[in-house]
Amino acid sequence: MLPKIYTNVPGERSLAWGKRLGEVECRNTTYLAEDWPIFWERADGVNVWDVDGNRFLDMTSGFGVAGLGYGFTAEALRRQSDVLLHAMGDVHPARVKVELCEVLSKITYEKWEDKKGKCLFGNSGFEAVEAALKTAVLATGRAGILSFEGGYHGLGYGALLGQGIGWFREPFEGQIAKVTQRLKFPREEEGLDDFLEQLTKVDGSKIGAVLVEPIQGRGGIVVPPEGFLAALREWCNKVGAVLIFDEIYTGFWRTGKMFACEWDNKAREDSRGSVVVPDLICLGKALSGGFPISVCVGRAEVMDAWPESGGEALHTSTFLGNPMGCAMALEAIRRYQETETESLVREAAEKLESGLRKLESLGMVKEVRGRGLMMGVEMDCGERVLDLTKALLREGVIVLPDGPKGDVLALTPPLGISSEEIDFSMELLRNLIEF
Repeated sequence: MLPKIYTNVPGERSLAWGKRLGEVECRNTTYLAEDWPIFWERADGVNVWDVDGNRFLDMTSGFGVAGLGYGFTAEALRRQSDVLLHAMGDVHPARVKVELCEVLSKITYEKWEDKKGKCLFGNSGFEAVEAALKTAVLATGRAGILSFEGGYHGLGYGALLGQGIGWFREPFEGQIAKVTQRLKFPREEEGLDDFLEQLTKVDGSKIGAVLVEPIQGRGGIVVPPEGFLAALREWCNKVGAVLIFDEIYTGFWRTGKMFACEWDNKAREDSRGSVVVPDLICLGKALSGGFPISVCVGRAEVMDAWPESGGEALHTSTFLGNPMGCAMALEAIRRYQETETESLVREAAEKLESGLRKLESLGMVKEVRGRGLMMGVEMDCGERVLDLTKALLREGVIVLPDGPKGDVLALTPPLGISSEEIDFSMELLRNLIEF
């Protein structure tokens, strides 16, 4: 459903809830202002309703979580909650955890290489990244990390090692080991030459992990040149480093393929075939469609760097492999694998990109970029993007600023967004920019 045009956003109830929250939550968590935020009450499909009864079109998918829209795995949650809410994930696990491990293996390493993949679960995306970094240390014996400027991998201390957006990392530098080297992330239009030159200057003997997003998300929706991932794969093969793809944001059709790394199959082929295959892949967000669950999936031979459990796991958590999250993830993956999903995403992506390309003629728009339903509009300054974000909210559309400078308007709607809803948001966006 299309949102109505509202002029009282946030409404009185949202303002009241904001005041209450400000008294009891860490003041760095939620941005509170006279015109921000709205407080959500319920959501369905591509729509969100706030506590004041206003309906919104969510062009963020709730940070990329609501893959096919809000509620598409809710029935799986209800069924599972009737029988088992919690299990002892690394001691006496739920049966459904086994099923999810098997399915994740099938859609990754069995699909790419006809070999088993093995899983290590977490709750939030950064935990999957930290599991991957630990795996790399065990597999290589090297602490060094190669990551990229603008990369975003979550905010836990381990994930901060790979963090490429300085203002997330800098307040805590004194507690972070100096083991990371960061390279400039190449843009699609730049080609690979400068990046390959950078790579020749890295001492690979000290690098155990290469951590990279196939397309940068929080870094400003940045698409690299063809062959970038293949070049990293070749370099890791040469120096013996573990290649980690952070697909927490880009996974599950967000960019127009099940996984963003599958786009590079038209570029340089490596010894493992036409798809550039990572040693480890980190997944989260849209994995369950709404439950906090993440996973690091890896080649069996790499994951087997972990010692066999003797009864005490080296890396675990209380809610590891929670049965509700596993059940929702199984349902989400089943839906992602339906034959009509690819065409649904392709049609919506073409419509969204076409609408955004029409904005390129406007003077304050510097660039439109992205892939699939992960698009960004870079503006002439961050202040303009923030103003647009708030103006769109007043008109019933939820978007977010992105990029280290906040100068990219990010649009990552649910995969099931309709042509009418895209037209509505594009017309509104253009009118607000031209106003």
